[in-house]
Amino acid sequence: MKRVLLLSLLLVILCISCGKWSRRGSVYDFPQILQADTLRVLTLNTSTSYFIYRDQPMGYHYDMIRDFCKHHNLFPEIIVAGNTGAMLQMLQNKEADLIAYSMPVTNALKDSIRYCGLQQISHQVLIQRAEREDTLLVDVTGLIGKQVTVIDESKYLDRISNLNNELGGGLRIEKIDGDTVVVEDLIRMVSRGEIAYTVADDDLAMLNHTYFGNLNVNLPVSFDQRSSWVVRKDTPLLADSLDSWIESRSSGPTFLRIMKRYFEETKGYIEWRRPAYREISGHGVISPFDSLFKRYGKESGIDWRLLASVSYQESVFDTEGQSWAGAIGLMGLMPATAASLGLEGDQLFDPEKNIRTGAQYLKYLLHTFRFIENPDERIKIALAAYNGGIGHIFDALALTEKYGGDNGVWDANVERYLQLKRLEQYYSDPVCKNGYFRADETIKYVRDVIDRWEIYKKSLSLPSV
Repeated sequence: MKRVLLLSLLLVILCISCGKWSRRGSVYDFPQILQADTLRVLTLNTSTSYFIYRDQPMGYHYDMIRDFCKHHNLFPEIIVAGNTGAMLQMLQNKEADLIAYSMPVTNALKDSIRYCGLQQISHQVLIQRAEREDTLLVDVTGLIGKQVTVIDESKYLDRISNLNNELGGGLRIEKIDGDTVVVEDLIRMVSRGEIAYTVADDDLAMLNHTYFGNLNVNLPVSFDQRSSWVVRKDTPLLADSLDSWIESRSSGPTFLRIMKRYFEETKGYIEWRRPAYREISGHGVISPFDSLFKRYGKESGIDWRLLASVSYQESVFDTEGQSWAGAIGLMGLMPATAASLGLEGDQLFDPEKNIRTGAQYLKYLLHTFRFIENPDERIKIALAAYNGGIGHIFDALALTEKYGGDNGVWDANVERYLQLKRLEQYYSDPVCKNGYFRADETIKYVRDVIDRWEIYKKSLSLPSV
């Protein structure tokens, strides 16, 4: 009898301990993941997979895995790796359960991993400008005699070199050092007319088309390549759960909304045209909300005309406005930011409450950066944080100080290092805590808010106290 009781006690102890031991043991599949309430997810810091913007985690692959976790009441623990090789090694070492990234489907890896979940068929495309004076290429043979700019030692160089051979030569291939330029830089350069053509994966091309509307990204230059999420061979139940989830969701509203968010909705504002400033009426009126800007400008100690300029930039004074990233209302408040200041739900669409909370948040940012001695520079840095998120601005300040810049000056200093956070050697620097950042919109945001504010100041005086 004592022996039976002892065996029973040992079984109970094993059951209680299984959550701690199973990750290191031979079996740690979907039932154990559900028991732990956490899915450990590997990904890369890129504009299509995972990034932080306005202090919120975002990204196409991130949003998709978050939907899977929500479907199964799991918490997604995001682990950012340095490259695909590191992700595969960490997966096999059982440091994570899943790679949520577009891993190429190859026969070489099929014996050690299982492809499942979100699967895509992609190809490389030609990036070309499509303004009225531009002649669009509709066939790759049109590239003969043309210059194509690509990153040196990249898959894009490999592909365009092979295409050149397939066409019998004639392409002029310009190679750019990948330590100082990323593919998105080249895409921006095509939009500006600085280079004629470059090459990118179609998902990256479509995402950048939402920033640069004067591009054409429709001409394939490679064959299709399958890619997929990845799990270990010894987690077939997790793989089956991911496959079942994607089958049930791929044509549903959540999947379509995520696709639209990243690959269809216009982001920022058109690169090659500065936004028109709202004309000030003969009665000295900027907007229907001037009285609110004045009230909460006075209350927060912020020039009301600066609040009006921020509001125009965020929403063009549209009370129902909502950006692709989820910023809401007149002052473009992120729901999480607004909630931290006591504003939630439909209250975000209330003009007075939105302006009041936006003023409170800008005041908070100005106070956060109070160590910036020059008030004009402090305003620029606070505006950058308002748009891009406070975490990335602290990263840029740290980089500026580390590399000998003046972290009390925005122009050509903090601004420069914020822009450099698109490069791996900077966003992976030990002083950075928030990873990759695409700074174009934030840099233009600061410039345009300040420029508009100057126009407002010249046209309108402050109200008398």
